[in-house]
Amino acid sequence: MRRWWLVVAAALLVGGCSKPAGVDGNLINGWAAMTVPTGFTPVAETCHLANFSAAGARADYEEVDCSLKHRTETVYVGEYEDPAAEAPAPPADDSAAARSAYETCDQKTTAYVGGPWRTARLWIGITQPTKAAWTGGARWYRCEVLVSSSVEDDGGLVQRVGTLRDALEEPKSPLLLTCYGVRLDKDGKISTMPAAPCVSEHNAEFAGVWTAGKGTGYPETAKDWDAFHAGCRTVIAKFVGVPDDADLQYRAGVVSLPGGDDVWALGDRGVRCYLWVDTTLTSSLAGKGAKALPVQYQ
Repeated sequence: MRRWWLVVAAALLVGGCSKPAGVDGNLINGWAAMTVPTGFTPVAETCHLANFSAAGARADYEEVDCSLKHRTETVYVGEYEDPAAEAPAPPADDSAAARSAYETCDQKTTAYVGGPWRTARLWIGITQPTKAAWTGGARWYRCEVLVSSSVEDDGGLVQRVGTLRDALEEPKSPLLLTCYGVRLDKDGKISTMPAAPCVSEHNAEFAGVWTAGKGTGYPETAKDWDAFHAGCRTVIAKFVGVPDDADLQYRAGVVSLPGGDDVWALGDRGVRCYLWVDTTLTSSLAGKGAKALPVQYQ
């Protein structure tokens, strides 16, 4: 038996020396070069069923047609650059890379929705790769926009049908901030300010956005808030068409509404400004002038 195996082995060795027609014997020279593996990258201008998340896992990513009910919409997909791209983990919230991404998303969202997004019931956020995906080479970030039931009363996310592209180009978009009915608690502080049509009874109105300086800290003290109110009074004066002088404080009260301290750390310096009066209004004060908003010393 041993001798038989030797004969077979020898025959195989001899047979291996010959090549079939058309075979050159080089096993690799006809192969295409292997491409560098690439990870998942999300797509811009898409809508999603999932709630907003600061870390976007591939398993949770699901695009849907914007004509179907959805929660969030991706405005833009960017890519982190060096030195952030060389870091071992995604950028922290207080990092320069995170602030730069937020600034980009701010600008991209305004262009996408057709107007300053802070003038509407909109909120923006950044979704970036999970730590595992970052380790695998993912360097993208998503600019997400969603609709809130109220930006004044800490409203929740609203599921919607239809894209937000150019949504604010409509002159009377239902997303735009308009008039409100401010209600006070027993201590005289604002407890709630639900939205109201400007043609119905109300006592407050959105006037515009004041942008605080880059070095401005998030308001904590009464002095801090005084500076914010002063900035918003300038916005109110321009909105109504009255002098921006010492008498303005006797024409209307002011509500100054910055974003949370989390987005403030990302560089969001936009402050929503509202005028507030003691009387009942039934129309907008936009451009109405001093007669519509008289000085009231008492």
